[in-house]
Amino acid sequence: MSELFSHGSAARKALGILGAIALLALPAAAAAQTAEELTEDARQFVQYGDPVIAITGVQVVDGTGAAPRSGQTVVIADRRIQSLGADGDVQVPDGARRIDGSGHTVIPGLIGIHNHTFYTTAARHSQMNTTSPRLYLAAGVTTIRTTGSYSPYSEINMRRAIEAGEIVGPRMHITGPYISGAGASTYMTQVNSPEDARRVVAYWAEEGATWFKAYTRISRAELGAAIEEAHKHGLKFTAHLCSVTFREAVDLGIDSLEHGFFTNTEYHAAKEPDECPPDFRNTLRDIDIDSDEVNATISHMVDNEVALTSTLAVYELSVPGRPPLEDRNLEALSPGARDEYLARREEIAGASDAVMQDLFPKAQAFEYRYFQAGGLLAAGVDPTGNGGALPGFGDQRNYELLLEAEFTPAQAMQVMSLNGARVLGVDGDLGSIEEGKLADLILIDGDPVADPFQIRNVVTVFKDGVGYDSLKLIASVKGLVGLE
Repeated sequence: MSELFSHGSAARKALGILGAIALLALPAAAAAQTAEELTEDARQFVQYGDPVIAITGVQVVDGTGAAPRSGQTVVIADRRIQSLGADGDVQVPDGARRIDGSGHTVIPGLIGIHNHTFYTTAARHSQMNTTSPRLYLAAGVTTIRTTGSYSPYSEINMRRAIEAGEIVGPRMHITGPYISGAGASTYMTQVNSPEDARRVVAYWAEEGATWFKAYTRISRAELGAAIEEAHKHGLKFTAHLCSVTFREAVDLGIDSLEHGFFTNTEYHAAKEPDECPPDFRNTLRDIDIDSDEVNATISHMVDNEVALTSTLAVYELSVPGRPPLEDRNLEALSPGARDEYLARREEIAGASDAVMQDLFPKAQAFEYRYFQAGGLLAAGVDPTGNGGALPGFGDQRNYELLLEAEFTPAQAMQVMSLNGARVLGVDGDLGSIEEGKLADLILIDGDPVADPFQIRNVVTVFKDGVGYDSLKLIASVKGLVGLE
């Protein structure tokens, strides 16, 4: 099978050339609307639509990894951050709408790299065309990659509606349907050969997907062909693996990997080629996170510039007694979805053999080591599993879980903002609070550096310089998540 592993580096170089062309079509470059140009349905959520806005006396965490700065002024004009600096050093234009930021913090709009627009519990699978874009924006997630689509055309149409100002929501980078092998779930595309894989990628590339995702049952030959076809179109590829190991996927030229330690089968002594071992998570319990074999995985990914997506918020749902129950989550869920989530949560709490209780801290440590080694770590909520990780709210929970994993607040913000923009290739415009970049900002009542839970206290979310009312967006979806 050596021919399968020969084209990874060459493919990445080719993608670098084609990527410049492909990026022209990405959402960061899409035309944006002023508040007046939005439809009435979208405009109802606008809190600040002024042409020039100045936030003064505010703490800034800029997303670059730099230390927080207090007493700052941020001026927004023409969709962008016109100026940024200490109070008194920045001239506020005459006529600007002033917002007193005392006691508040501004952070960049979050970049969700594993953020579906569908939702699952153990009993349901729902496409959420109304609630998901509103919740993401309400929580400060201004850009998402829909990493595996349940209904790709719904997402393509949703992206068009957001770009046209017909509805509110984040910028969307669309991933095609899940690509997996025989025996995959019925909503996934099942491929049976490399030719099948190429055909699926070529079709969805033409339809408007900008990323692709493989799932657990794909073979090395199929994955290699799919990656090669995506790169041929100047597009990128990620995967939730099992039948293929991390290092095998890196050698095939993959651009990114999802979920980290939870999904890597290369440490399973009895693993057969192209097979997903059903018990591999039990073997992960015995792996020393500081071992040479784990370090070899991290080094191989970093050396080949393969990004990693942290999705701690969704995996935490499988740990007994976690996460803390939040009223805002329960209020947002439809009655049926709430009952299903709470019932499954109770089952997990009573589990006698809680594998995830042992794996979760190891996964956190793996991500921290990968980041410290120079890896490009980003994050996303993945609102699936048993139904407790909601769009946007789960992204905020990721911040808290990264701090639990020993990241500093500035590092965690970087993972969730600038690093995500780098994965998507839009960091020239998005991901950090810097002069000249698009004004995607989150105004928080409080200090999430001193108290991580205050990241939930979002007051206003600026996207393209338009400020949206977070609480009004949340109120509009109460009782609807899991339905629409």
